[in-house]
Amino acid sequence: MSLPFGVRRCGDRGLLVDADDAAGIAAAVEALALAGVVEVVPGAAAVLVRHDASADPRALATVLAGVEPLARSTESGVLVEVPVVYDGADLDDVAAATGLTASDVVRLHSAAEYDVAFCGFAPGFAYLRGLDTRLAVPRLAAPRTRVPAGSVAVADTWSAVYPRESPGGWRLLGRTDAAVWDSARTPPALLAPGTRVRFVEVRP
Repeated sequence: MSLPFGVRRCGDRGLLVDADDAAGIAAAVEALALAGVVEVVPGAAAVLVRHDASADPRALATVLAGVEPLARSTESGVLVEVPVVYDGADLDDVAAATGLTASDVVRLHSAAEYDVAFCGFAPGFAYLRGLDTRLAVPRLAAPRTRVPAGSVAVADTWSAVYPRESPGGWRLLGRTDAAVWDSARTPPALLAPGTRVRFVEVRP
């Protein structure tokens, strides 16, 4: 089945829309309340649109190809403050790579207000948009086999909190005792798309 440029099939009941502003496209698709659409999931550079059997994938793809991103008001999201002890293993390396002091890194990281652009990698892992460009550093060349739960990290233009122990290649700035994922909680994820986030420095 031929689909419009920028829209691809994703399984039997999904369409993947390429997007520079994935959050804006996702918001626009949700606002349209298209018949047959059951879920809209933004990613870093694409939006997954899941549909049921009642939808015509070709017709739906045509509509999606013409959607313009919808500006989102980040001020309307719930604000979550995350306490952080800034003693991460990569704090000094990030400072050296950016030409800043460790104190500068902490100040810039905790001064920004972030919003959750999308979630992925692991349950509860939220990609936080809003990192000061002066703190943009690449991922580690060799990922760690073990990153402790609660690690607060940066990579490229993103910041995040590791919800549980896992491998990972992000640069570790500190740690938090905030439970960003709790399967016994409703909802289990503390940080959902659209949530606003502030990191608050605390002393160990």
